[in-house]
Order: sequence, then structure tokens, then C-alpha cells
Amino acid sequence: MASSPLVIRDIEVTNLRNGVRVITEQMLHVRSVSVGVWIGSGSRTETPEQNGVSHFIEHMLFKGTASRSAEDIARSVDSIGGNLDAFTAKELVCYNTKVLDEHLPLAFDVLSDLVLHPLFRDEDIAKEKGVILEELKMEVDNPDYLVHELFSSNFWRDHPLGKPILGTRDTVKAFNRPMIWDYYRTAYSPANLLITAAGNLKHERLVNLARESFENLEPVMGPPPQPAPVTHARITLRNKRELEQVHLCMGVPCYSVSHEQRFACYVLNNLLGGGMSSRLFQNIRERQGLAYSVFSDLNPYRDTGCLSVYAGTSLESARKVVDSVLREFRSLKEDPIPADELRRAKDHLKGSLMLSLESTSSRMSNLARQEMYFQRFFTLDELVDRIESVTASEVQAIAQTFFHQKYIALTILGNLEDLKITRDELVC
Repeated sequence: MASSPLVIRDIEVTNLRNGVRVITEQMLHVRSVSVGVWIGSGSRTETPEQNGVSHFIEHMLFKGTASRSAEDIARSVDSIGGNLDAFTAKELVCYNTKVLDEHLPLAFDVLSDLVLHPLFRDEDIAKEKGVILEELKMEVDNPDYLVHELFSSNFWRDHPLGKPILGTRDTVKAFNRPMIWDYYRTAYSPANLLITAAGNLKHERLVNLARESFENLEPVMGPPPQPAPVTHARITLRNKRELEQVHLCMGVPCYSVSHEQRFACYVLNNLLGGGMSSRLFQNIRERQGLAYSVFSDLNPYRDTGCLSVYAGTSLESARKVVDSVLREFRSLKEDPIPADELRRAKDHLKGSLMLSLESTSSRMSNLARQEMYFQRFFTLDELVDRIESVTASEVQAIAQTFFHQKYIALTILGNLEDLKITRDELVC
């Protein structure tokens, strides 16, 4: 078992004998502690038949263990004023808690118990299928969610990244205990487990707690590495007559989460549609009044990425919105970025970064993501310097690389009547 202190951020790392990693960041000026147990695989590691099982297991782990009922799990942290939560993403699953520092042993005991000792009872599986199926209905009724799912399924066609995290009605209905248990054993193996914590705590104390719970977990062979996905520039128009608005999502490929140009990608996204002063917001909403909600979003993964634009508008304005987005793409490719605009984008990113790292929960998440994707930890000064070093020409080069007619994918959802948009109309 090896430990190595990283003094600048008060970060310490310990690897347990079986490969489980424990990482802490001490924040002596607070009274809270946030702890997360991270699984280094999410929905993108599922086979087509398993689609949705990562999210299903996340729900099932709160249904009880050999020593705690579902109600006991809910009450244990709630009764001490803390919170207990979980989420599933494309490349990871997280179970987390935030409590006062004095309650760390209890909170960690609950967290480790639900992660390591699920029952997966048949009656609980049957009930949870009903819950997830209702969640699917709720999301399908949400056009913002639906248009993004349609976009992803086409953009990442024939790859697990394009499958919904929740799964589908057919896959969820087919889940059974043996399949759930097999996936759980593989995904929740020591080499795939990471424990992070930030707040008013001592590293050795958490390591001792982790050792008691996790060190006897047996290693299991994980799935083979996946090939990087190929993106598809498809145009999809889906009619949903009951919708009042037309919802559109337009996107292009982008660099991966660890690419050397990732900070220039963040700046580009901020300039394009990352806030109220962004080009899309100012042009499409403020100047033209074509949409209430319009923004861009950067979704980088370990081996690929996507930069997308969302807008909700009227049928009459849908084509104008598409044209306006294309004009912004063209402008970012062809015109030098003004110095004051670049300055605003950098300051917005730096401010958001600094504010996000003020809480123990965000620091805990930051530790996990840096370990998973970089195997090292960046100081705040390093991150700020990397943002500051981005040049206007670097941002323009990314726009020139990806903002091309041949790369643009477009999904439009709503009461579309006779609306048609062809590839020839997506010139930028």
C-alpha cells in the first residue's frame, strides 16, 4: 500500500492492496465532508441487451442490504442533516454523501454498505422496473430531453454512447437478477472503484474506513477496451404534433476530455453559447427574439467529443434559427475574435471554475474526474494559466477544423408540418 502527498492542494492518494484507490483533499476551513464512491464505467460499457443496466443498478443499490432496509438507508443520513445521492453518466457512476465532519464514519458505513452489499431481490427488481418505465415516460414527455436523445442516437449511431442512459422499455423489461448480478460483479470490481473525499477530514482516517469495507473485495476481469466511436452527420426531423415549440439540436465532433486543445474548446463553447453574453444568446434571443432558450454545450469523453447547440423556437422561426447558428459558425471560422470578447470568455470560465471549487462536493468530484481522465491533479493556478494561455488563433483553428457542412448533425423535433432542411442548406 503506497501513499504520496500532493502538498499544493493538500491531496493525498492511497492504493489499497486490491487496487481500490482512495483520494482525499483536506479543507480545514469548512465543517463538512463530501465522500464519493465512483465506478469507472457507465452506460457506454453496456451491450445493446444491457442498455440501461448501469442506471438500473444505481437505483437498486438503494433498495436495501443485508443489514439495512431501503428506509434505513434513507433515514440514516437524512437524520443527521446530510444528503445521500447518486447519478449515472455515460462513462461513470457515482454514489455520494455530504455530512458534518463528525458524522463521517456513519455516512461512510452507509455508503460502503449500499455499494458493496446489495440484495437484488426479485421483488425489488420487479418494482424498480415500474419506476424506471415511469421515468422513461416522463423523459419522453420532456422535449428538451427527447431532442437530445434523438440527436445522440444519430450522432453516435451504432455505439453505446448513442444509447440512452435510462435504457429503453424493451431492455428494462428484460432485466433479470442473473444479468444484473453479472454486470454488477464486473463493473464494481476493485480496479474500477475510486473513493474520493474533500472537506474537514484526515486522509488516514478515511483510508482506515475504506480498508475495513473495501479491501476484501476480490478482483474481477473487466471488459475489453472499446474502440473510439465514429460520428455521423445525420439530419433527422421528427414530428410530434402535440408540441407547441420546435426543438432543435445541431452539433459537430470535438476533441476528447484530455486533448491538449481542450481549454481552447472550452473558450470556443463559451464564446458561442456558454452564457448570456455569448453570441448565440445575444444574436438569436436578444437581437432577433427567436428563442427563449438557446445555448451551446461541450460534451467531451475519453476518446471523442461533441459540441452542440440547442434552441427552442416556433415553427416559423426554425429555419431562421438554423441559419443564425450557421452564421455564427462561419464567423468563428473566418473572422478574428475581438480581444475584449476573448477576455470576457476567459474571465467567465475562470470565475465559474473558482466558484465551483468552493464547496466540498465539487472538490470531491474534481478529484475523481482528474484521477479518472488524467491520473494527476491540477492546481487552481495551473487551470487558470491554461485558460489564460488560450489564443484567439487556437479557438479559430478549432472552429475551422470542425465547423464544416460535412460534419454537422441536425435533429429537429416538433409539429413540423412541411418543414424540410437538406444538407445543402447547412453550409458554413
